[in-house]
Amino acid sequence: MRVTQFSPDAPARAHAFTLSSADDGLAALGAWREYPRVQQPVWPDEAERAKVFDDLRAAPPLVFAGEVDVLRDRIAAAARGEAFLLAGGDCAETFADSTADRIRNKIRTILQMAAVLTYGASLPVVKMGRMAGQFAKPRSADEETRDGLTLPTYRGDAVNEFDFTPEARRPDPSRLWRTYTTSASTLNLLRAFTGGGFADLREVHSWNRGFTSGAGYDRYEELAGQIDKAVRFMDAIGADFDALKVVEFYASHEALLLDYEEALARIDSRTGEIYGCSGHLLWIGERTRQLDGAHVDFMARLRNPIGVKLGPTATVDDALRLIDRLDPEREPGRLTFITRMGAGTIRDRLPALVEGVRDSGAQVAWVTDPMHGNTITSSNGYKTRRFEDILDEVVGFFEVHQALGTVPAGLHMELTGDDVTEVLGGAGEIDEEGLTRRYETLVDPRLNHQQSLELAFLVAEMLSRR
Repeated sequence: MRVTQFSPDAPARAHAFTLSSADDGLAALGAWREYPRVQQPVWPDEAERAKVFDDLRAAPPLVFAGEVDVLRDRIAAAARGEAFLLAGGDCAETFADSTADRIRNKIRTILQMAAVLTYGASLPVVKMGRMAGQFAKPRSADEETRDGLTLPTYRGDAVNEFDFTPEARRPDPSRLWRTYTTSASTLNLLRAFTGGGFADLREVHSWNRGFTSGAGYDRYEELAGQIDKAVRFMDAIGADFDALKVVEFYASHEALLLDYEEALARIDSRTGEIYGCSGHLLWIGERTRQLDGAHVDFMARLRNPIGVKLGPTATVDDALRLIDRLDPEREPGRLTFITRMGAGTIRDRLPALVEGVRDSGAQVAWVTDPMHGNTITSSNGYKTRRFEDILDEVVGFFEVHQALGTVPAGLHMELTGDDVTEVLGGAGEIDEEGLTRRYETLVDPRLNHQQSLELAFLVAEMLSRR
């Protein structure tokens, strides 16, 4: 779904798929089962899994080929330095938290960050949510033991439940269907919020309502006043405000569960090419990017823009071979490398990767994920991150690209629009005791609303200097 004021040809795009599982292209997608597979649940009932797969295969696609093609062009612009990609959302969505209020808060946080970046850096921002599909997460172990009881690990609501009981932790393929229906509801809300006037730039002040006061909010209000002044000037000279009303908002997630992704792949009747219709941009994680693995084989067959997470162990050879496999035509906008190095590592490890890819002639978009390389455990037992480390990794990312003359194309964040206390530091000065106040995540810690705004101002300053 390209969330915007839909053009007259949108209905035509919505029907531009053939859904028959007999198509050779769709059948070939199943070849991933012949490759080494990691991070896949063991479904206990194959007949039940097959039924859910067939139901998903017959269901309407969640996104459409025309929208995906537009996003590919937008990412190509970001890779050239003509735009900036902002991706944000939950580490792992949950069914219980996929409510209108929580989705709205995430959307307006991303809209506020985008306003800061656009106004501060005079650069278009490609807005993307880690939502409407981010219901599964890779885990470091297949099993978890507590008090002598060993059960399957929690892999996200798409697979099982968080409660530590045999019934809850049993992988349940019917949850894939609920992932689809919840994603569809989320996308409908995205349409309503971003296409119904909520995202109009003239509402820039209203996006701050309902949040508590603080340094980040005060600074945002000051910027919103400047935007208001600019808008009033444009109104006085009779400018056309249509561009302020139209918002593109894309959906992305890690393509982790290949049963789900295969079932939602469709063939575009215009071109005969295969699109992953569970989201606009799909990415391969650090734990699933094996060149001879199932995820790379599957994703290489899709027409979508593809992301790949690269951690501190990634080599230039890894990057070049991934390019050859996923982007053999060197197509602008096709491939995004999302680096997750850690604040203490990025300045040492990233330069060689960027330089090697640059010298190969490939046109990838470089995006930083400053969250995953900076995870720690607090002394009182909480999985957390230090806000200062997150900021430092972002600064290091920009420094590397500035030194090499390459383009820092985007920012990939785990964030929420709520005032949670999961990341240490920031203007709210969250300390270890503060983590106990409102620690809500079931998997990874997220930036709260104020921390997200603080980060946006920092990135805007760096982009303006670039």
